[in-house]
Amino acid sequence: MGGLLRACEAAYPEEACGLLVGRRGADGGIEVDRIEASANLARDRRHRFEVDPRLQIRLFRELRGGPDQVVGLYHSHPDGRALPSATDLARAWEPEFAWLIAAVHQGRAVAVRAHLLDRGDGGFREIRLQSPAGVPYLLAGAGGTQPRGGGGQGG
Repeated sequence: MGGLLRACEAAYPEEACGLLVGRRGADGGIEVDRIEASANLARDRRHRFEVDPRLQIRLFRELRGGPDQVVGLYHSHPDGRALPSATDLARAWEPEFAWLIAAVHQGRAVAVRAHLLDRGDGGFREIRLQSPAGVPYLLAGAGGTQPRGGGGQGG
């Protein structure tokens, strides 16, 4: 988690972004083994993010046939909240992809939350991510749903 927070703080006042690599457990939980930082390719990096597709392709090839997979993405909301924005919701495509969002205020990460797309209600629901050792990686409210577009300024 420290590397992710440092990357988000270093990118401030722009949005940081990257991919989460790990496994889905039999119980539906997500274990994150590593975080892969990406260059933010968005035109307006202060309010948007775009993960470099070359990173995605490299990881999909590297992980093919193994137990690990890309299980989600992360990005920061500079001077915003650690909640999905309306832009995040509009860009979410994979219902099993975890969205980890870090709120960074004045260059300091102050909150991190994880979410899954909930196709049933058209929004995101907050989830818990776990480290490989089973120790909570992120403690997020279990099972609750977040208001649509309830988040930071960016996306």
